[in-house]
Amino acid sequence: MLIGEYTHSIDEKNRVSLPAKFRSEMGKKLVLTPGLDNCLFIFTLKEWSTIEQKLNQSSLLQADNRSFNRFMFGGAVEAEVDSIGRILVPDFLRDRASLKSKVVLIGVSNRVEMWNEKAWGEYKKVVEKQADTLAEKLGQVGVL
Repeated sequence: MLIGEYTHSIDEKNRVSLPAKFRSEMGKKLVLTPGLDNCLFIFTLKEWSTIEQKLNQSSLLQADNRSFNRFMFGGAVEAEVDSIGRILVPDFLRDRASLKSKVVLIGVSNRVEMWNEKAWGEYKKVVEKQADTLAEKLGQVGVL
């Protein structure tokens, strides 16, 4: 399970070092894709395969399905973890998530999210203020 929050630098060549804990759980080959809320998602190949299968089962006749599939698959890239634990973030994904010199890597169970450090701080403040309300809504549908 991928959990935790880590702040790392992104170098001038767009390389980011993954936390050692994530590297040991994720393997040497990953998939980076546009995420939601202006972050990037990082998946293991196994998890990506599961997501790919589910998305491929959605109807091509529905515009929302086509649009989301284009969003996820069109922006996805495979990334190799190098010998010192770094991955290369393509320019178009770095720009999409507004990644600057510092990024925050968040373990979210089955994926890692990569955030612009400032954007993550702002987002986290908003969510922390809503945590009780969100928990109550999840409790109403039987999640918590």
